Amino acid sequence: MTRNVAFVLFDRTKLIDVTGPLQVFNDARTASGLPAYAISLVSETGGPIATDTGIALETRPFSICASAPPDTLLVSGGQSALEAANSEALLAFLAGVAGKCRRLGSICLGAFILARGGHLDGRRATTHWEDCEQFRRDFPAIEVREDSIFEEDRGIWTSAGVTAGIDMALAMVEEDLGRAEALRLARSLVLYVKRTGGQRQFSAALHQQVTSRGDRFDALVAEIRSDLAADLSVPRLAEMARMSERNFSRLFTQTMGASPAQFIEELRVEAACEAIQRGDASVSRAPFLFGFGNAERMRRAFQRRKGISPSDYEARFGPSRLPSAS
Repeated sequence: MTRNVAFVLFDRTKLIDVTGPLQVFNDARTASGLPAYAISLVSETGGPIATDTGIALETRPFSICASAPPDTLLVSGGQSALEAANSEALLAFLAGVAGKCRRLGSICLGAFILARGGHLDGRRATTHWEDCEQFRRDFPAIEVREDSIFEEDRGIWTSAGVTAGIDMALAMVEEDLGRAEALRLARSLVLYVKRTGGQRQFSAALHQQVTSRGDRFDALVAEIRSDLAADLSVPRLAEMARMSERNFSRLFTQTMGASPAQFIEELRVEAACEAIQRGDASVSRAPFLFGFGNAERMRRAFQRRKGISPSDYEARFGPSRLPSAS
């Protein structure tokens, strides 16, 4: 069975908010290998809609959904969604079609449009983390989950910032076609089938790039990441940085916002999580591959960083736990 998915667009919508999830649905296949979804882009009047990048996407008018409501209707995002939330035509369209769709959802700041129409009242929802406080102030009847990648509450879905729309689309595919197909798509698109952590959880390396004051330790961090099983004690790191231990520890902590030990632990846990999720390393091998030394040290590090044991992490996210396709 082919399911219809419609994306609601408006002027200056964020391009990736549309094309990211669209690619997931486009690439999904049924058990017989046929396309699982038929996709439409709709707008108030139809025709080309200019995105925030200047690239225009061709759309069809809202009226096509009146005679044939889609199975899934997703409202796109971008900063212009805050303005589009005041469009009487858009709100009237959503009011007329929402109850006829199996799934209603939004991507990023598109949640403001659903909220303005009252579709999220009394429900859990999320949006881009930078706008969650405004979202909470503007719509007190909504339970805002500011660190969620996406939320689903009684058939209405909302996703967090930008690429989180891709995570949400994968979850919808998993609901429709099974986890095996979602994993196939994730591997094909080089994505996680379920991203770990919340939307504000930057990787350790990215966090370092964003928060460090200068590039003094960039080369050192690259060397650390190249072999996490190596001796990465403070004496060894100081030697690699050609500094005294005391000066290295002080300057590293000041620059990176974490002590050397904390930073190394975060990198090791992150690398172990990625390997476990991909199936490249078992929980029994990971302590030695990533420099924890033994299983108990890795367990304590996972509890500190993830709030979960390595074995529980593998049970939840490891590919060996995938059910067969439905």
